[in-house]
Amino acid sequence: MMFTFEFLRIREKDKARAVLDRITHFAPDLEGAKVKAKSLFETLNMAQNPDGLRILDQDRHELYFWTPETDED
Repeated sequence: MMFTFEFLRIREKDKARAVLDRITHFAPDLEGAKVKAKSLFETLNMAQNPDGLRILDQDRHELYFWTPETDED
């Protein structure tokens, strides 16, 4: 399945989100996509450090939202 990872800056005041980078990735399922996205969160070279990420499906529906502060998995 094709997933899109969006790496985000999140403004504390109003929780507005700005996309720093967007990457498409093929993974067998959402769990595999989560592992890859979190790995990229730590290693991807971006102009700014992201505050969170979200994973979208092929139709651009949000399947998963994550920040290090809310790490449950």
